Amino acid sequence: MTANILIVTGDAAESLEVLYPYQRLREEGYEVHIAAPSRKKLRFVVHDFEPGFDTYTEKPGYTWPADLAFSEVDPDRYAALVIPGGRAPEYLRNDPELRAILTSFLDADKPVAQICHGPLITAAADALRGRRVTAYPALEPDMRSAGATFQDSEAVVDGTLVSSRAWPDHSAWMREFLKVLRAKAPAA
Repeated sequence: MTANILIVTGDAAESLEVLYPYQRLREEGYEVHIAAPSRKKLRFVVHDFEPGFDTYTEKPGYTWPADLAFSEVDPDRYAALVIPGGRAPEYLRNDPELRAILTSFLDADKPVAQICHGPLITAAADALRGRRVTAYPALEPDMRSAGATFQDSEAVVDGTLVSSRAWPDHSAWMREFLKVLRAKAPAA
């Protein structure tokens, strides 16, 4: 039986941070579902760096359908969770259904991959206290406030929690996540 992976996201998620793990995990043989606040066509964004800007810029990205709403998610059906970044985590962290989904994965010690601004959701669920993480570097104060030890590196593994800074670190992020995932929940 094929193991299922859940990606939780919403509008304004970083296109690459949703679609890279989606495709990479499917390539590994996993069934991947995308959940959002509601079933709809999601509108992702592209964050990039341009000379003269003090921070990243944002442009429209790809659209992609959500397979199910957070209210429809049964965490028991999934072997692992992926939390992409972009701006989506800024508002998704306030969703009690999503925090409950995340808590279920963490309580069951299932693999969780988070990247960029995704750890804002984990912080909102009060699940970073005493853990080692990385995130988009500007979030270092947020991670420390949430009780985490922040490490500025491509990928940080703390048990079954794998975090990464941003899309330029995808290869290291998925390499480390797949090690954890294969050990806990092989594709078939």
